[in-house]
Amino acid sequence: MKQTFLLVGILVSIFTLQAQEPYQFTEVINLQTTPVISQGRTGTCWSFSSTSFLESEIIRLTGKQIDLSEMYTVRNTYPEKAKNFVMRQGKAQFSEGGLAHDVLNSVAAHGLVPNSAFSGLFENETNHNHAELVAVLRSMVETYASNPGKKLSKKWDDAIDAVLSVYLGSNPETFKYEGKTYTPMSFLEMTTLNPSDYVSITSFTHKPFYTSFILNIPDNWSNGSFYNVPLNEFIQIIDYALENGFTVDLDCDVSERTFSSKHGLAVIPQQTENNQKALEGIYPEKNITQVYRQEEFENFTTTDDHLMHITGMLKDQNGTKYYKVKNSWGTDANRNANGGYVYFSESYMRLKAISITVHKDAVSKTLADKLYID
Repeated sequence: MKQTFLLVGILVSIFTLQAQEPYQFTEVINLQTTPVISQGRTGTCWSFSSTSFLESEIIRLTGKQIDLSEMYTVRNTYPEKAKNFVMRQGKAQFSEGGLAHDVLNSVAAHGLVPNSAFSGLFENETNHNHAELVAVLRSMVETYASNPGKKLSKKWDDAIDAVLSVYLGSNPETFKYEGKTYTPMSFLEMTTLNPSDYVSITSFTHKPFYTSFILNIPDNWSNGSFYNVPLNEFIQIIDYALENGFTVDLDCDVSERTFSSKHGLAVIPQQTENNQKALEGIYPEKNITQVYRQEEFENFTTTDDHLMHITGMLKDQNGTKYYKVKNSWGTDANRNANGGYVYFSESYMRLKAISITVHKDAVSKTLADKLYID
């Protein structure tokens, strides 16, 4: 009996040592993208991630690497947010947040500009900080929504625009890039991007699969529609896109303690007592089912709080798949490992990815036919 207990103890020790083995990653797919930058003290990850995504699309389509302006999109989206909030008499979301389709909507309506033409920063400013801007805008739209004059003035939207010009700058009508003069729309044409070529996809059971619906999450203030597919096919879309040279825009939950930019890792350990230890060594992960994903979404354990950009795939020494995800929190090694990238395990992606946005050609023909994507 003592020998049996000794053997069990040895086996447990061996398993523990194996489970705590440090991660060793090998890149499987590494698609081209622009350098990691910081969104600063702003809640505009939606613009930074989606702009990075469009920059990779431009590389894929033209071979050109262009540093696009995130703040031009932010500058042109705030008036739409304000209009939505005021015309709904304050019964709507007004915050810094947004989603990938907000960038695509802005691009379609206002075009694109390079960061050199509109940075959203003034002389001697090096970092984005929108704390004061957002506070001012929120107080303005709340005032307009409450209609203190009992007859809303037509001047309110001009006032919003003026404040945005004070804090971010005025929209450029023309600008020079590489010796040529462009308007925002002609610059968009030069990039060959077509905003209508992109689709957003999710996976939840409260709506029928293979249909589209408006996903009721706080940052979907503009009521964007999402195609709905089973979870396994949702993951297959990501894999198919990466394997065929397309990067992926990602809306996800990063509020979990098992997401760490400092460690550059996001995992879902099988046992919660291993949550912190699993950021430094390999532990078995939870099997994420469609049912569990839905439960975590409906009990608000999974929320949409951050957008990022999937640019590749890796595997660890056991052959387990991970996704290379570009963040927008900068490259300070004390706070961001992997040069500003976070490696998502498939379990984390299955549970915490709210939605993705991809070029329609990144969806396999079989699935595109099911979804009626032209």
